[in-house]
Amino acid sequence: MYSYLEASLKKRNITFIHLKDKTELHTYLSKQIQANDIVANGASVTLEQLELPDFFRRQTNNYLDRKACQTREDKDDMYRQTFFADYYFLSANAITEDGIIVNVDGYGNRVAAMLFGPKKVFLIIGANKIVADLEAAEARIKAIAGPLDAKKLNKKTPCTYTGVCSDCNSPDRICNKYVTYKRESIANRMHIILLDQELGY
Repeated sequence: MYSYLEASLKKRNITFIHLKDKTELHTYLSKQIQANDIVANGASVTLEQLELPDFFRRQTNNYLDRKACQTREDKDDMYRQTFFADYYFLSANAITEDGIIVNVDGYGNRVAAMLFGPKKVFLIIGANKIVADLEAAEARIKAIAGPLDAKKLNKKTPCTYTGVCSDCNSPDRICNKYVTYKRESIANRMHIILLDQELGY
């Protein structure tokens, strides 16, 4: 069903894994992650929906747990430790049919670890994240992902109230850093796991 996407990602040196649901995902990851592996993840509604943070707490003794951070300094220190992780998990705001990954970040830690550091990176997405091209990816971010995330985080941005991105300059703006990921240079580092459901936004 997704052979076109798999072929596109293969050309970009990105591994494609197609799974059905949360149960298959947990089974797959339980065979990858060992008890002493360092595991970290970026903030993600998708990962929360799939109960992955709780899974990581059970699966490894070395989970860099965002929820355990008490202060901004604690969180920043943990973000830096993430660069040394064996596994890093996050989602994507969009992926084009020809395999380009698009992510937008506010603080930058999420996309930074995607780009460099962790030995293996897994982006977990639902079928709703697949778009035709880069123009559609940006449109999706402005109409869906950005406004919904700003509202969830109670940000004082125009899109929180209007539901539409106005490319604001608010101090609370969360769509600050755009990453267009076209290819991975390191073999077997970057993985896309696609689940047959609607996940996140």
